[in-house]
Amino acid sequence: MPPASRAASLWLAAMPLLFVVLWSTGFIGAKFGLPYAEPFTFLFIRFALTLALLVPLAHWLSGEWPRGARLWGHIAISGLLVHGAYLGGVFYGIYLGMPAGLASLLVGLQPLLTAALAGPLLGERLGGRQWLGLVLGLVGVALVLGGKLDPGEALFQGFGAGALLAILVALAGISGGTLYQKRHCTGMPLLSGTVVQYLAAGAVLGLGALLFEERSVTWTPTFALTLGWLVLVLSIAAILLLMALIRRGEASRVASLFYLVPPVTALQAWWLFDEALPPISLVGMAVAIAGVVLVVRGQPATGGRRRT
Repeated sequence: MPPASRAASLWLAAMPLLFVVLWSTGFIGAKFGLPYAEPFTFLFIRFALTLALLVPLAHWLSGEWPRGARLWGHIAISGLLVHGAYLGGVFYGIYLGMPAGLASLLVGLQPLLTAALAGPLLGERLGGRQWLGLVLGLVGVALVLGGKLDPGEALFQGFGAGALLAILVALAGISGGTLYQKRHCTGMPLLSGTVVQYLAAGAVLGLGALLFEERSVTWTPTFALTLGWLVLVLSIAAILLLMALIRRGEASRVASLFYLVPPVTALQAWWLFDEALPPISLVGMAVAIAGVVLVVRGQPATGGRRRT
C-alpha cells in the first residue's frame, strides 16, 4: 500500500477514537468553566469566538456554502438540536447541580434512543449482534458510573427536576439532531454548514442569556483557558469530526461512539480531580468498548436505506 494510502487508512481508523477523547472533555470543561459564567452566556461567548475563527476558515478552505433556502433551514434546525439543545441542556443541568458524571451517564443513553428511531425515520436496520452491542454498551456505562452515584445523595439531593429535565432535553437534542442531519443534510458542505449550525444555535442561546441570565462573567486564567479549549478543540475539531463521521456512517453506528464518552470522562476526572476508579468501573469500560465494537462491526440487516 502506498504511504499516502496507508496514512489515509490510519486517519480513518483513528477518527472515532480521537472524537471520543475530544468529545469527553466537554463535561470536564463545563465543570471547570461554569463557576465563572452562567451556562447560556458561557455558550454564547463560546459560539461567538468559534464563528470568528470558523467563518474565515470555511471561506479559505472551501468557499462552498449550502445551496438553497431549504437546505439552510434544515442545517439550522440540525444545529439547534446538535448544538443548542444538547450543549444548552448539558451545561444548564450541570449548572443546576447535577454531577457531571451523572449527566454523562444519562446522555450516554443516546445510542439506544437513536437506534430505536433510526429504523422508522431513516430506514436503517440493526441485526441481533448490533442490538446486543447496544445493550452491552448501556450496561457498561452503568457499571462505570454506577459506583459514583449515591441514591441517597446524587440522585435525590443537590439538584431538582429542572436539572433532570435539562439533561433529558440534551439527550433528545443530540439523538434527534443526529437523525435529522443524516436524513435532511446529506448535501451540507462540512465547514460552511457547521457555521450555519453555530449561527442558529448561538442566536437561540444568546436570546436565552438575554431573557434568563444576568450575563456576568468572571474572567480568570482558568476560565480563559477552559474557553479556549472548548472553542478550539470541542467546537471546531470535535464537531467537524462528528459531522464527518455522520456523513460516513449510519446514524446508529455513529451514536454508538457516545457509549465510550462516560468511561473516558471518568478517566479524565481521575487524572484531573483525583477521583478513584474502582475495579467495577474498569470492568464497565471493557464492557462498553465491547458493545461499541459489536455495533460498529456488526452487519446491518438487509432492506435498510443505503448510505449516502
